Amino acid sequence: MKASKSQKGTYQKSRSTMVKPFLKWAGGKSQLLPEIRKHLPERFTTYYEPFVGGGAVFFDLQPKRAVINDSSEELINVYRVIRDDLEELLEDLKQHVNEEEYFYQVRSRDRNPKEYAKLSPVKRASRIIFLNKTCYNGLFRVNRAGQFNTPFGDYRNPNIVNESVLRAVNDYLNCAEVRILCRDFAESLEDAGKGDFVYLDPPYDPVSRTSSFTGYQRSGFDRSEQERLKLVCDELNRRDVKFLLSNSATPFIRDIYREYHCEIISARRAINSNGRARGQVDEIMVRNYE
Repeated sequence: MKASKSQKGTYQKSRSTMVKPFLKWAGGKSQLLPEIRKHLPERFTTYYEPFVGGGAVFFDLQPKRAVINDSSEELINVYRVIRDDLEELLEDLKQHVNEEEYFYQVRSRDRNPKEYAKLSPVKRASRIIFLNKTCYNGLFRVNRAGQFNTPFGDYRNPNIVNESVLRAVNDYLNCAEVRILCRDFAESLEDAGKGDFVYLDPPYDPVSRTSSFTGYQRSGFDRSEQERLKLVCDELNRRDVKFLLSNSATPFIRDIYREYHCEIISARRAINSNGRARGQVDEIMVRNYE
């Protein structure tokens, strides 16, 4: 982190080490946190994260004021339930069992949209946490119909009810001023102004034709979306909003952000549809401030 004096008023007075991601998420930034901390601005008013995913950076910073967003309705529902209905969620999570037949019964519930729509927010959140903890490689993935399709993981003792972490996250979300949105990334940034800070962690530009993973939502995030994101970054820059962006260091990404401060770092990707593709890869960090 930067000097603590200039961060006064930006973060919670006492940040908890138990406030951390409660789901495993493709592209999660837990392993990159030491590198990301080096590039944080010294101070900001409100923190924005339009692709929050598992929230590794958000939970590490624990800002006093934040706007978090994601296009996944299921994911955002989990955040809101942890904030608003934790006790009921914990009780429901305790009902799950780590058995293959039961796993597929729970997974199949979204195959009937009318019946699935009748599930309470707590039931839906409990289902997502259970599937994430017990599915193969902890991979949240849906098909084109929006149905969860990752197979059973066959783990011996998955931590389905991580009560200490869920309680810590609940405490933080209720103590800080955090807005939780489910909108288009550009729309979620409309209120960002001078003095605010935006961390952008979009679905990465694929390094090869077979490496793309955007299966946490129905629609993909192709290069036209990457270009639209670049335009949003340009607009943030014009409004004197500081931004830090992570992406894969492909020639395409390096070219479109060439006028900003760019640094190439080596990162380990733990989730990939191709096991051989997991490992050290080059990523780029882009920022519009010194």
